[in-house]
Amino acid sequence: MKIMVSACLLGVSCRYDGGDNAVSQLAVIGQEAELIPVCPEIYGGLPTPREPSERSGDRVVSKSGRDVSEQFAKGAREAVRLAKMLGCEAAILKERSPSCGTHQIYDGTFSGVRIPGSGVTAEWLRREGLQLFDEDELAACLKWIREKKEETGC
Repeated sequence: MKIMVSACLLGVSCRYDGGDNAVSQLAVIGQEAELIPVCPEIYGGLPTPREPSERSGDRVVSKSGRDVSEQFAKGAREAVRLAKMLGCEAAILKERSPSCGTHQIYDGTFSGVRIPGSGVTAEWLRREGLQLFDEDELAACLKWIREKKEETGC
């Protein structure tokens, strides 16, 4: 089984500030499934480091007001293409990211206010039928993986 994972969660320094969001517990998931790192913002052509961005309706805007919606859409397209090509069934994505947020994102005011919503890539992957988890749902992801393996006999 292949699972797409936000590269920053795997320790890749691709966050907007050049850092990562490494989650050591992903090693347990990696024993059960093949993890495929992905950073849609880099796939969309944005540099690291880069100015922070937030979703504002259907647009994604940087802190200085630059519309980066097309870069985020391009990154989402590439993530979907990769997921299809490799046969990924699920994704573990960085919550609150304008690309990868699965349940929550920032409200677009750069004030730290969180709202229910999804990042651009999370929306596209969900539409393609991938099961989405965030970094706080690793136990649920592991349970899902084991159930899928039982169903398929793998």
